[in-house]
Amino acid sequence: MYQAPRGTTDILPEDQPYWRYVESTFQQTARSFGYRRIDTPIFEDTGLFQRTVGEETDIVQKEMYSFVDRGEQSLTLRPEGTAAVCRAYLEKGMQNLPQPVRLSYVASMFRYDRPQAGRYRQFNQYGIEAIGDADAAVDLEVIQLALGVVEALGLGKTTMVLNNIGDVEDRPRYLAALQAYYELHTDKLCTACRHRYHANPLRLLDCKQQSCQPFLADAPRSTDYLGGGAKTHWEELLGYLNDLGIPHRLDHRLVRGLDYYTRTVFEIIPEKDGSQSAICAGGRYDGLIKQLGGKSTAGIGFAAGIERIILNLQAQRVEVPMEESGPLVVAFRGAQAKMEAVRLVRNLRTQGNAVVLAPERSLKAQMRYASSLDAPRVFILGDAEMAQGAVTVREMASGTQQQLPLADFTPGG
Repeated sequence: MYQAPRGTTDILPEDQPYWRYVESTFQQTARSFGYRRIDTPIFEDTGLFQRTVGEETDIVQKEMYSFVDRGEQSLTLRPEGTAAVCRAYLEKGMQNLPQPVRLSYVASMFRYDRPQAGRYRQFNQYGIEAIGDADAAVDLEVIQLALGVVEALGLGKTTMVLNNIGDVEDRPRYLAALQAYYELHTDKLCTACRHRYHANPLRLLDCKQQSCQPFLADAPRSTDYLGGGAKTHWEELLGYLNDLGIPHRLDHRLVRGLDYYTRTVFEIIPEKDGSQSAICAGGRYDGLIKQLGGKSTAGIGFAAGIERIILNLQAQRVEVPMEESGPLVVAFRGAQAKMEAVRLVRNLRTQGNAVVLAPERSLKAQMRYASSLDAPRVFILGDAEMAQGAVTVREMASGTQQQLPLADFTPGG
């Protein structure tokens, strides 16, 4: 028997209320901040992600689903949303619009990762991008939006952690200090971090292996190596957060896993059970548009994993709006009544109702079927109803019923 591929899952009808709740809450919050929806293709040129995400990142090295199509072009299923949105920003001339351009999305992503709770190989994210303004007030806006969605969803206490990893120009001094510090400990690092030491030193701070944890606390801090512009930007953002009383915690180990990040990076982490799995993460990427061939353009955004958020909603027993009721059901007895039932189903749908025709079974079985669908009422047609040009309407909750003229449910009747 075929099964869903490893690392994927089916979203069953009973799961759908959670998905609608998360997506609608996000979209409503994003609109309140002036963000408009964008949808990008599910696959892109492989080079787009190699160039922006970073050749030495785990995503590019191990996790991308890439293939060569019949036109001999290398394509990759989208592993993250920002690069694709920035490509669209350039290709569609959005740099000519009033800046910043505020965009939101809900989309599937694909990474060949080790499946575990809340982490899949096909997963879904909601996210936003604000492109075209380097002001720290835009960083504040993005953080407020991220926190606003979490609050609107009704999730329990969370912690917002942030850091500033500086501009590209600041990076060489900091990386040199980081390598000098870790040079004394290379023999104790995990295999991946020995490679990162040479290829991508910033990712040393992102390691989750137990053997590397003792060295994180005393590692050099990126905020001690900020240039003038990044430092001013950082102090302005912290001033906004403090002035507005937005709780946050500084974490010099926070670097994020993609090479395009600059300056502000942040995560929102649920505090329940001491979880360290971020439900939302983002940051600035002021050099990304230029990497794609555009002019130097600031940008900042975030993404949140919908599966992980739903796990938290369920664990915290957050009540989400359910469907009010099932569809109306039309039941029948006999061939002549069945033909009239088919017409009645059409007429009821024309009037804007959700309606299904009961399967051809005994009336008792049809009523059980209607009950299983949580139908609010059942329309019954049989010999007696056909003789009178009527239909019996039974209210399922109370069991009461009445006969009404069939003409009442005919278009124009």
